[in-house]
Amino acid sequence: MKAVWNETVLAESDDIVEVEGNYYFPMKSIKKELFKESDSTSLCVWKGKAKYLTVFVNGKENRDCAWYYPVPSFLAKKIKDRIAFWNGVQVIP
Repeated sequence: MKAVWNETVLAESDDIVEVEGNYYFPMKSIKKELFKESDSTSLCVWKGKAKYLTVFVNGKENRDCAWYYPVPSFLAKKIKDRIAFWNGVQVIP
C-alpha cells in the first residue's frame, strides 16, 4: 500500500495493520525528510496518547496529517512503531 499526498508517495509498505478503518504503516516505511514533528496531541481511551506529524511537499504543508502512538496501550500494541494518515492523504492499495 502507498500513502500519497500532493502527488508524492509519503510511505509504502506491504506490512499494514488496520485498526478502526485506519491503515498503519511501519514507521520505517515513511520518507522521513518530508515529515516534521507537530506539537499536537490527542488521547484515545483505548490506544493512548497520539502525536502528530506535518508533511511538507513541493512547497505545500499538510498540518497534522499523520499520527502515531509513541507508547500505545497494551490493547493497541500491534500499532507500536506505526503511523497512520488522514486530512487528504490517500491510502492506495
